[in-house]
Amino acid sequence: MRLAFRLTLAFSYLLPVSAAINPNKLGASLDASRVTFRVFSSRAIKIEVDLYTTPLNSPEVLKLILTPNNPTHIFSGSLPLAQLRAAGITGPIFYGYRAWGPNWPVSPTFTKGSSGGFLSDVDSAGNRFNPNKLLIDPYAREITHDPTGSAYASGPDHRNEDSGPSAPKSILWIPTPQSIGAKPTRAQKDDILYEVNLRGLTKNDPAIPEAQRGTYAGAARKVQYLATLGITAVEFLPVQELQDDGNDAKPNSTDGQNYWGYSTLNYFAPDRRYASDKSPGGPTREFQAMVKAFHDQGIKVYIDVVYNHTGEGGAWKNGDKTTYSLLSWRGLDNPAYYELTADNQFSWDNTGVGGNYNTFNPVAQNLIVDSLAYWRDTMGVDGFRFDLAPVLGNTCLAACFNFNASNASTAVNRIVRELSPRPAKGGTGIDLFAEPWALGGNSYQLGHFPTGWSDWNGDYRDTIRQAQNQLGVANVTTAKLARRLAGSSDIFGNRKPWNSTNFLVVHDGFTLKDLYSCNGKNNNQAFPFGPSDGGSDNNISWDQGGSPTAQRAAARTGFALMMLSAGTPLMMGGDEYLRTLNCNNNPYNVDSVANWLNYSWSPDQTNFNAFARGLIAFRKAHAALRPADFYTGAQITWWTPAGTTADGGYLDNPANHSLAWQLNGSTLGDSAASIYAAYNGWSDKVTFTLPSPGASKTWFRVTDSCTWAEGPAQVRDPGSEDSIGAQGTNYDVCGRGLVLLLAR
Repeated sequence: MRLAFRLTLAFSYLLPVSAAINPNKLGASLDASRVTFRVFSSRAIKIEVDLYTTPLNSPEVLKLILTPNNPTHIFSGSLPLAQLRAAGITGPIFYGYRAWGPNWPVSPTFTKGSSGGFLSDVDSAGNRFNPNKLLIDPYAREITHDPTGSAYASGPDHRNEDSGPSAPKSILWIPTPQSIGAKPTRAQKDDILYEVNLRGLTKNDPAIPEAQRGTYAGAARKVQYLATLGITAVEFLPVQELQDDGNDAKPNSTDGQNYWGYSTLNYFAPDRRYASDKSPGGPTREFQAMVKAFHDQGIKVYIDVVYNHTGEGGAWKNGDKTTYSLLSWRGLDNPAYYELTADNQFSWDNTGVGGNYNTFNPVAQNLIVDSLAYWRDTMGVDGFRFDLAPVLGNTCLAACFNFNASNASTAVNRIVRELSPRPAKGGTGIDLFAEPWALGGNSYQLGHFPTGWSDWNGDYRDTIRQAQNQLGVANVTTAKLARRLAGSSDIFGNRKPWNSTNFLVVHDGFTLKDLYSCNGKNNNQAFPFGPSDGGSDNNISWDQGGSPTAQRAAARTGFALMMLSAGTPLMMGGDEYLRTLNCNNNPYNVDSVANWLNYSWSPDQTNFNAFARGLIAFRKAHAALRPADFYTGAQITWWTPAGTTADGGYLDNPANHSLAWQLNGSTLGDSAASIYAAYNGWSDKVTFTLPSPGASKTWFRVTDSCTWAEGPAQVRDPGSEDSIGAQGTNYDVCGRGLVLLLAR
């Protein structure tokens, strides 16, 4: 009776689900007397659910043949809890599916580990059923472990291997109530984003209890640190269950490692490797508790999601159509969940990582929307960054790629329609961020996503990098620089400036320090800095002539430009203290002390941290830097160094590399009458003649990024700024430096 009592107690706490979310109630569920399973397959002939008492190396204790519903293609069935108890299942339920279909029909000769009924690994319609493979429930809320070995593979060498003993099991457990706190309702325009690997945030932090380092619980202990830095939204690299157990199995190695996590095995389950409590339900509870800790400090939690491909990957033997792994979606309905080639024999690949998820298929879309809603409602997540997001705008079901933002049936439009983006002025809703590029076709879509989406602005990144690092090489006019600093209206004119996510570096590329310290990538290093394959050869980086002081100054200038730009700034974890990876620009496989954040800083790193905190605080204090709409008229003035208005002749002249701008605080709801910034892109100093700060006002220096001012108080606290003078005062800005003034 113990199981029945506990199930009844827990079931009353299940959260209500919106009618538009998972209306078919897919997945496994419990009530006071029964366990029910519901799974979709438009092509399966038979689906069986196997139930286990332990996750590994034991046979199933119960089997249930699910009943198909032809109109809906949902296979369902239930078992009395008394039957589970009689079979020895008195706690969490471990389960998986086996499926038969046209390429492997039901046969009385079939037994696990045999070929009974086999016709082909893949048929002309793209079916890849194999009842020897135990499949993860696409709607499972947690899974037990990662797949290892060859048992999941198809093809002549592996098709008859029974994966049941070693396969990851889906978990159905008794949920307990867990608060996620009050969600912040801050307008996105007012956010400061911080991208970080969840494991790397605390794995190397001696202030965290050792058992919690690299976990959700450990991350919860860093909330105060991020709040003090000024961060308002933390964006974690993928935390949905992914194939990363090998990181622990092969410490001090990069062989087969998956530190970044872009290889999703399940779209609902939080990765149990990031949990200090790995018992069934533990990762979910710990993630929710972490979210509450962030929410209690007013910090949003975003997660990076990967709906363009899955961890099942592509053909593992190049050109051999039989060699595909069957872990979940592929073994249940390959053509529904994946886009295939014209002959249905291979995955269609627009990502370079194994084949496109079939985002234009309504069933595949259902899973995307249902999982996003689950992370929003149950797990407490406030927003999502979508990896290779143009795949979500694909209008092809097979053998092509065509992004179309105006097609209402695409996933990008359905997500906005059903999941309610946050209003421009703040409130309830989610924040949506697109990585607006993929591979091939019309997949570079910066600025073309529909209303409700924000884009990672790669053109902002490249323009600032070129202006700083490619003097005399790249043709960057001050007009283009001005457009990026003012919110990129030429790109986001159909949306708002805050839809431009402004960044200089993210996980995919150099760190901020390495951007200004490396002339090129150096990925073939020994552990712990490498080796890593891949990585861009076009980094727009420069080592500033090899001078460490010049490198730090360049980093300060770049960081200041980002914090002074209209848009939503995004920084990478560790950039606040100039973390380095010794020029490795693709450390996706480096799960090491070199890639984890470090909290023992040199004096120079401590000084840069103070600079970063000061600039973040200044941005948060001044509404003029966070406009709700693009600047117009008297709100902004562009100045030449001579103190004259920068007209088209100046701005469009590629020979000019210095620019100043002034924001009229009184027209932008700012506490400062005016804010003035002067950027010198030249290698030598340039004298700027200051414009009027306003009647009876004086210019005060907030910061100067040049090396002469480097120190713990380089960014002055409010009220302690240095008086500079009024209109007509000359100010020398060093080569590649920036000065920030305000009027008072």
